[in-house]
Amino acid sequence: MAITIIILVLSAAFFMSGKVRSDLVALCALVLLILFNILTPEEALSGFSNSVVIMMIGLFVVGGAIFQTGLAKMISSRILKFAGTSELKLFVLIILVTAAIGAFVSNTGTVALMLPIVVSMAMSANINVSRLLMPLAFASSMGGMMTLIGTPPNLVIQNALIEAGYERLSFFTFTPVGLVCVTVGLIVLIPLSKIFLTKKTDKETRGKHKNKSLQELAGEYQLSQNLYRVEVEESSGIVGKTIQELGIPQRYHVTILEVRRRSVSSRHFFKTKRQEMAEAGTLIEAEDILYVLGEFENVKRFVGENRLALLDTHKTEGNLHNTDEGFDFQEIGIAEILLLPTANLINKPVKASGFRENYSINILGIQRKRDYLLKNLKDEKMHSGDVLLVQGSWANIARLGEDQSQWVVLGQPLAEAAKVTLNHKAPVAALIMLGMIITMMFDFIPVAPVTAVIVAALLMVLTGCFRNVEEAYKTINWESIVLIAGMLPMSLALEKTGASEVVSQSLVNGLGTYGPFALLAGIYFTTSLMTMFISNTATAVLLAPIALHSAVQLGLSPYPFLFAVTVAASMCFASPFSTPPNALVMPAGRYTFMDYVKVGLPLQIIMGVVMVFVLPLLFPF
Repeated sequence: MAITIIILVLSAAFFMSGKVRSDLVALCALVLLILFNILTPEEALSGFSNSVVIMMIGLFVVGGAIFQTGLAKMISSRILKFAGTSELKLFVLIILVTAAIGAFVSNTGTVALMLPIVVSMAMSANINVSRLLMPLAFASSMGGMMTLIGTPPNLVIQNALIEAGYERLSFFTFTPVGLVCVTVGLIVLIPLSKIFLTKKTDKETRGKHKNKSLQELAGEYQLSQNLYRVEVEESSGIVGKTIQELGIPQRYHVTILEVRRRSVSSRHFFKTKRQEMAEAGTLIEAEDILYVLGEFENVKRFVGENRLALLDTHKTEGNLHNTDEGFDFQEIGIAEILLLPTANLINKPVKASGFRENYSINILGIQRKRDYLLKNLKDEKMHSGDVLLVQGSWANIARLGEDQSQWVVLGQPLAEAAKVTLNHKAPVAALIMLGMIITMMFDFIPVAPVTAVIVAALLMVLTGCFRNVEEAYKTINWESIVLIAGMLPMSLALEKTGASEVVSQSLVNGLGTYGPFALLAGIYFTTSLMTMFISNTATAVLLAPIALHSAVQLGLSPYPFLFAVTVAASMCFASPFSTPPNALVMPAGRYTFMDYVKVGLPLQIIMGVVMVFVLPLLFPF
């Protein structure tokens, strides 16, 4: 027992120091438990097959798909429009919308999603963004208390109850607790944020250089003003011919940038469109949508002479959705490259650059000092220091970065590509998520929650809600997965050696004599204190068995005590480093450590006091 407690204390110390990754600490603790024969290898590795761990992997994928398809952004941005320019309305809506999304998406993902939306809304309404971002982070944690899958500690206490032979919690058992959290948070944060988070606008911060977004690039080079969509009719004379055969650039002085056509698959759940670069050998088919760059008079002549249809810029092709600039950056993107003095392209015309032949890349424009060259580029000679706007598949743009001797790819185009959402897949993602929630909600459906999550995650991948399988894997936070899988057997070690019983007995002897409310308060605030230094998941894993044993020893229901653990572990606001969302908003909101203490600590204490009295009402002793 002494060795187990020493390993536990050392693990907690390393968690608090933050100098060693938490997943490595968990694995080291696991190895020590095996080496000292406290656990067998099978027992030690049981965490990696635990349904909680598998469910979390699936939920990371489902949440990533909701983000990747733009579903969450679509819903939240529409709801936030109701606020208008009222600061109070915007504040309340941000809290409510963030909490609602946080019920189904990880709190880190929720904040990453809402951060740019909230900043944009604040600037439009001329509201200080500092007042909104910290409450945004707190609301994502509060929202996690609304459902079983909202936050990892919820799954941890579910697992503790099942292993102890108690009835499992349903999907929405947590909702009343979550509603109380959101209500208390809203009431407390309105005055606290007004008092402590009103700061002067930092004009210098706004003016700092940042990577250009794809839409900013398209706007800077005025692509939308010279971009037209043309539909190929069945009677057109260009059907069945290649772009090279037609000689369109030479005859009409326009450039076909890309071709979009329906997928041959008739299954709407799978990819329903194909976006292709317009290359010399591209064969034109009926009903193709051609994206043509050029002056309107030349485009009009091209359309008229070839029996084509010039589409209205607001009309979508089938189920495809376009950005305001008319570009869809899902498979084909744009980027800037700077020509170095050593480039062999210097003084060569664009048509002789070899970009299309060697890289399948189009040159759309040239920035030369402060001038933008956008017309009749094929005969324009390139100069040292020119910035070229290029278009191609993301894979080919990545290839450009391999040749650093002739040019430099500016910004982070692949990072911008990762932000592009597959909007046309949002309805599919919504249906899959809805199916998963319904399956987990109703006990009469003979499907285990972990199975529902795995099926939903697989469907998200198979139906094209991710560009590829690698994108799905990237959404999984492996550090969190290994941390939980490594720490779950620790509770088994505490039980096997009797350490859990000793600690719970100490709690019972110290606080049990004062009644169940005192014990509940002791467990809640112990968890709350530990979460300020250790991750909320690790804290929940360590204290869940102790809370369970303490309740059992007094002959009380373990439910209020385990809920105290998960709420206290999730409602940690007094430090920017206690949860990832708190850290995410720190630079954007220009917060100091003391800002979190001033706003977060009172909220954390008030939340604890309220919960000590509310939890026994919801889950009687």
